[in-house]
Amino acid sequence: MDAAPRDNAAELPRGRNRFDRMEWAGAFGDLGTLIPFVVAYVSVVKMDPFGVLFSFGAAMVLCGTYYRTPFPVQPMKAAGAVAATQAAQTAVITPAAVLGASAVTGLVWLVLGLTGAAQRVSRLVPRPVVVGIILGLGMGFMLQGIRMMSDSWWIAAAGLAGTILLLHNRAIPAMFLLLLFGAVCGVAQDPAALEGLSELAITFRAPSFALSTLTWHDLAIGAVFLALPQVPLTLGNAIIAIREENNRLFPDRPVTERSVAISTGLINVFSAALGGVPMCHGAGGMAGHVAFGARTGGAPIILGVILLALALFFSGSVVALFHLFSPAILGVILFLTGAQLALGSCEFSKDKGERFVTLVVAAFAMWNVGVAFLVGVAGIYVARRGVLRL
Repeated sequence: MDAAPRDNAAELPRGRNRFDRMEWAGAFGDLGTLIPFVVAYVSVVKMDPFGVLFSFGAAMVLCGTYYRTPFPVQPMKAAGAVAATQAAQTAVITPAAVLGASAVTGLVWLVLGLTGAAQRVSRLVPRPVVVGIILGLGMGFMLQGIRMMSDSWWIAAAGLAGTILLLHNRAIPAMFLLLLFGAVCGVAQDPAALEGLSELAITFRAPSFALSTLTWHDLAIGAVFLALPQVPLTLGNAIIAIREENNRLFPDRPVTERSVAISTGLINVFSAALGGVPMCHGAGGMAGHVAFGARTGGAPIILGVILLALALFFSGSVVALFHLFSPAILGVILFLTGAQLALGSCEFSKDKGERFVTLVVAAFAMWNVGVAFLVGVAGIYVARRGVLRL
């Protein structure tokens, strides 16, 4: 698997997105993170699936159109994990609190982006720290993918082997066969999933304003429990790392920390207004799109249009649709996404101390990107002053 695109995507006119079979295949490269979080928000937190799907879909279409690269839109993972676990254990995290978190997240990143603070802070982060964060995220994705594959390892092994063999086959995009194989295996493992499809009903719903019932209490809970703890993670993964990944893969279509911060703010304000969840531009999402063939903004636009259609016509049946896919196959997608991301972080510093800090940052990033960010900055400070001797 190449660490960077090798086709003629970079030669496309700046304003042109592709919608060929490889863009279609690459569009589904981020399902390994999208589906589990959407299911958790809908099933555990009891979010309205319409708002969640519509917000994601609209944000993907807008980002693909504006950036013209496979620019991802993902759930904020820490916020999603806290929301799901706390909602399952207590009554503190409610759908309204999640909307409050989206609103606060949007406002925070709009301020950081418009004032230029996000760009100034990111310039203080040494490159070995950025490389460590990307490497750790990639390894973390691979580890999570292995966990998802372990329960049905025979399905995962077949899916992984077939996907690797076809990964660069432009005649038969690997993702299409992998999703078909995943659906067949999912139904074989749980025949009730197929029975759920008989209840599918086409019911049109129009968007509506979701913040009319939001209280100050909901806003405070969302800010304290979900939004503010996510800020350092977002800075490392969804601002600095995605800028690094995009500009490495697509130097003809560069982005800045300022534009990504503003984009993060806008999609979250929009998401809160329509009943959605906190979203970001995680570097792993771009790696997933690219790993399966995407080279332009066509991929997120394609996935976005599909999610919009699901929201407008099938929002009441989306969980049944998602349950068709075997978790092991989602694990394969996540594993290959992590591998693509980790491969792009192999440019280590020639200084032994800085290489050590990069590895330490990668290890911490597999657990918590925010902590990894702080440890890395402190470690580089020590290493560059000759205190760290290895």
